[in-house]
Amino acid sequence: MSPITVTVLSILLLMISLHTEASVHHYKGESFSAKGNAFVFHGGSEGIYSSTLNDTSFSPSIADSFIRFDKVTFRRNKELSNFSSWPVQAVVFEVEDRETIGGSAYGGQRAVCCTGDLAKLGVCNEGQVIHRRSTVNSDWPQVYGVAFNIDDEVAELPLKSIQITKTGMYNLYFIHCDPRLKELVVEGKTVWKNPSGYLPGRMAPMKIFFQFIFWKEVFPLQNCITLVITLGMFEMAFWYFDYAEFSETGIRPTGTTVWAVTFGTVKKTVARLIILIVSMGYGVVRPTLGGLTSKVIMLGGTFFVASEVLELVEHVGAISDLSGKAKLFLVLPAAVLDVFFILWIFTSLSATLNKLQLWLYLWDGYAMRYAYRDDGSEEFDRDDTTLTLIKPSSILPKDVRSVTDARPVQTSNENSNDDLEEDKRE
Repeated sequence: MSPITVTVLSILLLMISLHTEASVHHYKGESFSAKGNAFVFHGGSEGIYSSTLNDTSFSPSIADSFIRFDKVTFRRNKELSNFSSWPVQAVVFEVEDRETIGGSAYGGQRAVCCTGDLAKLGVCNEGQVIHRRSTVNSDWPQVYGVAFNIDDEVAELPLKSIQITKTGMYNLYFIHCDPRLKELVVEGKTVWKNPSGYLPGRMAPMKIFFQFIFWKEVFPLQNCITLVITLGMFEMAFWYFDYAEFSETGIRPTGTTVWAVTFGTVKKTVARLIILIVSMGYGVVRPTLGGLTSKVIMLGGTFFVASEVLELVEHVGAISDLSGKAKLFLVLPAAVLDVFFILWIFTSLSATLNKLQLWLYLWDGYAMRYAYRDDGSEEFDRDDTTLTLIKPSSILPKDVRSVTDARPVQTSNENSNDDLEEDKRE
């Protein structure tokens, strides 16, 4: 592949990437699952870098990071549309704020939805998601929703774009607390964007990685391959002129023959060196050859000299079909160096493959650990009665709260410490 072809392909890929719509999470009639006393649908989880702006805009600029709700609707059966429902809420939170979702009364069984007993304590509204404001950012978590009116089959969330002002792992859940909303489904889409583009936070660094690998490592290798092809073209041209003049005059042109031999020898040397350095892992597992550079250059130079002398003796001024005896003594050094090239190439290739297998094994272990780290996306996926990653909170009676000046929903230190120890063990 020539540099021109590579450049054209790069431009086409860049144009395609510029026309990418977004990192879109589509919801096509997805149903809710019963988790504890709540009905939950996971809308997405992505790492998002902070935006350059600090305000919330309904028309975010292309350079901002945001989560946008685009025509998200909830649909219920017509047979079950004869009542006004509790709201269906969208809950967006950063993983560090997961403790702010859910709670329990008097340290008992935790709940995501506010029950009648909790509502009597005055800490939440019955039928809505229990949440409290983050101590780091009072605007989070973001919770808003829409309720069904009588005879309504469809309820649509209002257009909203949430500006991301803090880098983190963000999660979106659609939650409702009304057991009468059987077979409720969600439709529509949400758009998630980072400041640099629509790639999720975990994938964004990979774009830079492969871009660096291409322009710094692969592209120079393409130039070397193009050099070998160019040398071959010059070699073929000079050999043609050499034989054409020999055919017309009967005299072997020395200058043309020397150039043809030299271009051919340089081509063979460069081709062998390229295969050798690639087999040694250059541009794959090592950025430089290190201390092997001098040895590679020495081998290449020695092979060039041996091959050049052999070819010159064989072709320059030769007008007979029979080779001279002197050639027999010159073939041996070139053949030995060729064998040395082959052995070094296969030995280096074997070592490089072993190193790649080791890296792949280590990367798989790292990826699995990273994929299953505590990113807050499994809060509602452990079982139907407990929500383990959204940590339980204790709700105290009014008289106790007035004495301790505690917040309406607060997390038990003991439970937090236990969860922290569990996270460490994981």
